This record gives sequence, C-alpha cells and structure tokens, in this order.
Amino acid sequence: SLGSCFHLFASIVVTLSRIASILNMALLLAGKRLIQSAASSGRTALLSTAAVAQPAASATPSVKDVIIDLTFIDPSGARRKVPGLVGKSLHEICEMHGIDIGPASMAGVFEKVRSDTWTEPLYGEGPTSGFDHVLITGPGVDTAPPKNITEERMLNQYWEEDELFPESRLASVITLTKEMNGMTVYVPDRIVDDIP
Repeated sequence: SLGSCFHLFASIVVTLSRIASILNMALLLAGKRLIQSAASSGRTALLSTAAVAQPAASATPSVKDVIIDLTFIDPSGARRKVPGLVGKSLHEICEMHGIDIGPASMAGVFEKVRSDTWTEPLYGEGPTSGFDHVLITGPGVDTAPPKNITEERMLNQYWEEDELFPESRLASVITLTKEMNGMTVYVPDRIVDDIP
C-alpha cells in the first residue's frame, strides 16, 4: 500500500543519511591519522586539518531523534511497550504494531496551531468517525493539539458520557512529538464496527 511504501522510503532516507554521516566521520579520522603519522615520522607534509573533510553540521535527524517509546494498555490491563515515530499519528503507530483500536476516518486537517496566539483554520473536516478513542496520559500530552469541536462531536456521538474522560482523544488526531517519549495510551473496549 501507499502508506507502507512511504514508511519504507522514509526509513531508507534516514538510513542513507546515517551512512553518509558515518562515512564523513571515517574520512575525518583517516585524515587525522594521516597527519599524525606524518608528524610522528618527522616528515613534513603539506597537510592540515583544514584540508581534511570536516563533518557537515547536519540538520538531518538521527533515528534516535525520531523514535519515542509508548506504552499501550489494553482493556484487560496488559501493557505493551512499542516504538513510535515522531510526526506520525497515534493511529498509524497502532496499525504499524498490530494494535487494534478500530478504523479511523480522517478528512482534511481542521486547523493548525502556528503559535501561542495564532491558530490557522485549514477548513478540513477533521475526524469523521469516533471509533479510534484512546486515553492519553504522561509526558508530552500537553504538546498534543487541543480538542477541536469536530473531535468533541465525534467522541460524543460514538461513546457514552460515562466512557469519556478529560484524557479522551481520537488516535487519528494525535500527532506524536519528541516530548511524548514515555507517554501511556489506554485503549478502551472497542465499539463493534464490523456489522454488515
């Protein structure tokens, strides 16, 4: 599928950037060793550290920079710790790891918070179903976008009042951030969604 092709492409790009960084460091070390051996043998060489390739200050994040740990708790209380990718939705991470939280139906993004004082309306429909209800707690929860009116409406249409809490969110709306490392996600009992 297109999603798995994108995941494969993204992992290849990250891997290639890591390989480039490693090769750059190897060139730097080889150049320093060449200078040291020339200096220790007493030979004069027209080598300087400026002539040796310096590692580029790369803005490309390493794999460590884009992986966070998430703990999922199912209705029976069983815990499962899985890695998550920064920038992916919580629903996408559940699909990657085979955690069944129900289907997600996400139309265009409703709005995007650009700063503390400006939220840009993007005029998308936002979530169009409420099957992927989760409760999130722990580090980074405050970095999740605030609930908008569409998410509230979907939660209220699909779930009973006693099943909703302040921590209730739709997994398709939560985009993972680095600050969410160590976050706990409780997955409540599923709503039946496969009746023909």
